[in-house]
Amino acid sequence: MKPTWIALMAAVLVLNGGLSVGRTDDAPVDLPAVVDREIDFVRDVRPVLEENCWACHNADYYESGLRLDRRDALLTGGDMGRVVVLGDSAASRLIHTMAGTDPELTMPPGQDGLSAEQIGILRAWIDQGCVWPEEEQAPEPENTHWAYQPLQPVPVPEVRLTEWPINPIDHFVLATLETYLLEPSPEADRYTLIRRLYLDLLGLLPPVDQVDAFVQDPSDDAYERLVDRLLQSPHFGERWGRHWLDMARYADSDGYEKDRHRLDAYRYRDWVVDAINDDLPFDQFTIEQLAGDLLPDASPMQRLATAFHRQTLTNTEGGVDQEEFRVEACFDRTETTATVWLGLTVGCARCHTHKYDAISQREYFQLFAMFNNADETTTVVPKSAREVAAYEQARSEYDAKIEQLTDRLRAEQHRLGDRLWQPSDVETEEPIPDAIAPLLAQPAVALDDDQRQQLVDYFSRFEPSTRELLDELERLQNEPPPKPEMTVRVLGQRTKNPRSTYVFRRGEFLQPQLDSEVQPGGLAILPPLLSRNGDGVADRLDLARWLVSSDNPLTPRVTANQVWRQLMGHGLVRTAEDFGVRGERPTHPELLDWLALDLLGQTGDADWDSPERDSTNRAWSRKALIRRIVMSATYRQSSRHRPELEELDPTNTLLARQNRVRVEGEIVRDISLDAAGLLSRKIGGPSVFPPLPPGIAELSFAGNFRWTESKGEDRFRRGMYTFFKRTAPHPNLIVFDCPDANVTQVQRQTSNTPLQALTTLNNTTFAEAARALARRVLDKPADDERQRLSLAFRYCLARPAGDQELDQLALLLDETRQWYAEHPDQAAKLIGEDAATASPPELNAAWIAVARILINLDEFLTRE
Repeated sequence: MKPTWIALMAAVLVLNGGLSVGRTDDAPVDLPAVVDREIDFVRDVRPVLEENCWACHNADYYESGLRLDRRDALLTGGDMGRVVVLGDSAASRLIHTMAGTDPELTMPPGQDGLSAEQIGILRAWIDQGCVWPEEEQAPEPENTHWAYQPLQPVPVPEVRLTEWPINPIDHFVLATLETYLLEPSPEADRYTLIRRLYLDLLGLLPPVDQVDAFVQDPSDDAYERLVDRLLQSPHFGERWGRHWLDMARYADSDGYEKDRHRLDAYRYRDWVVDAINDDLPFDQFTIEQLAGDLLPDASPMQRLATAFHRQTLTNTEGGVDQEEFRVEACFDRTETTATVWLGLTVGCARCHTHKYDAISQREYFQLFAMFNNADETTTVVPKSAREVAAYEQARSEYDAKIEQLTDRLRAEQHRLGDRLWQPSDVETEEPIPDAIAPLLAQPAVALDDDQRQQLVDYFSRFEPSTRELLDELERLQNEPPPKPEMTVRVLGQRTKNPRSTYVFRRGEFLQPQLDSEVQPGGLAILPPLLSRNGDGVADRLDLARWLVSSDNPLTPRVTANQVWRQLMGHGLVRTAEDFGVRGERPTHPELLDWLALDLLGQTGDADWDSPERDSTNRAWSRKALIRRIVMSATYRQSSRHRPELEELDPTNTLLARQNRVRVEGEIVRDISLDAAGLLSRKIGGPSVFPPLPPGIAELSFAGNFRWTESKGEDRFRRGMYTFFKRTAPHPNLIVFDCPDANVTQVQRQTSNTPLQALTTLNNTTFAEAARALARRVLDKPADDERQRLSLAFRYCLARPAGDQELDQLALLLDETRQWYAEHPDQAAKLIGEDAATASPPELNAAWIAVARILINLDEFLTRE
């Protein structure tokens, strides 16, 4: 016989953690009888739990997210939902698993189950309300993991080499070095320092004239003034905005198979660049991106900031379950938030209580609940400050034209005077407008000035001179400058029919455990997350404020570590995405905490502050923290290899030198175009389409992607503006380890492959850069080729070339010039479009060959 519909639903409730566990309406389950006496926990219950349960379900292990050593934990339940229904032992999962009513889930494992009397005792205890004396409950475990400990003031350590430190950072680093009887590396030369700062702060090469000015500046504050100037550059926001976009999983398309374009995505990218240039405090930067729409009187730009969480993938396939992918997006938002701000991998807890970190599945869904009522919506925002300014100028000019034309019309109407009233007797085929007919029925003396002007304007249509002016005025009024606005994707809080959130069995959205409803909340390992409305339900704004609250130690530690990693090559915590118990400990824990406190503006030692810092010396200032680090002697160290450290510290965890790092994929492109003089400095705007190797666009779904190469300066925009299609990203970016934008990327990996060298040698972008660099050098007046070689070298590497390096380049130039003189067809092919005007072709081709070598040098692609 087929199962009844009611039986099937009952079975689903059993799987989903419904209250009728172990029973169906047509299949009752026999359980051992309830003992008929008053239950004493110490005498009757504790021995049963201690012998059979506590080994696996305690504070240290809590198998399946279930603790049975505390009453509150027992009543909360675990990953499979509630296990006890107070007053109803027959409906309690705990009793059924111990009684073995489900042969696939019998507890304790490996045994025949509890005796009938023991089960009867537990049943009576549950029916009597689970009375559990407070003194018999296990204490809450003390969380001793370093990352969760409160931030405490950190004294700056004393050091022996007192002349080396510049700021407190150096004291922490030097104190560690001195314990190993090591000294720091000497300061890098000024050519290296200015190139390092330009690459780290702007992602660009320093112009030769700026290099010379810095190298020749004898003042004590030359370096400090250089740092301050770079921090104020509009390109700073581009460089550090790109770091943030990795974490935001920014892309210009939806993802999945169809991967449709998101033509509005760039507006969020521009918001990030502007916010970082403006040094929007990181706490506000956080709040606006997570909950800008929930701020009082939220501005369009604060709503735009919530596009941080509209970077999730969107499945537009026909027939997809929209709820499944809505839930998937909420999963992504939950896990991204935890990784970016807390440095925790909470994704494990989506399906089960975390095996390593103290994060339960229920706590995961408390975070999930924050986003479960954040609906995907749109809002209208200004396109850009530049376009708004252009619009205001155009509108001013437009209004002036309207005013001038109106003045001409009024002057002509005044000249005509009473003649304009005569057409009132003229018969016309045009119907009289509804607004005019009542006015015609009234005596002229009864009309006010506005009504009289309406009639004058109406009669003016019948006079040739005024009709022409009226037509011109109407045409102009119908063609105002378009407002520089656009519709963007954002998040908005669901207010009608809010969704309830349940723990999903094994993370499966089709299996909500209906007895495990959760409210929005935080993690027990951190300070409580409270609603700003007292007893109200917490929301995303409460979440954001909790993340950046003064008593949350994780966010400042994680953020300071991210900044340090960008400037030093490695984080003080090398597992930047994982501050949990499975991540690495900080190499300099006191320094990390000091930096976290400095980010919060709580180090407070005025002796260390420069008076010029006033503009950036405030809590949560990204620029202030960056300035603090790059001003340190630690940052300024040479990156030269030190043989004596090979065995003691091969990965430079002690920071006895600066790290050499290859620049990121976008910067590989940027500095190649920069050296060639081709790079566009335009900031913001829609993404662009530089040359793409053949066959890439064809990888898109059903040929729905057309890569139309950008013209003019857009062809040479910075790499961060290249249109990023998730299913067919530009290979120049991917080959140099750019993230795929499907999930958050806290730190990029760096690989070294032959394909990278083939790209920079042969790809169209780099070939064009080599040609332009050759032209740039040949166009400069010079006494001889050696002088030009020296200039080309400085365009690329900032420093002057050594004699041996110039000798090698001169030899290369001579040999290639001779070869191309013998192979003019190859010279013409290399020169390309300029072959007809290149004079002499063999020299031009030889210089292109030299340029290709320079922009492929390891030193060129490396931040020393």
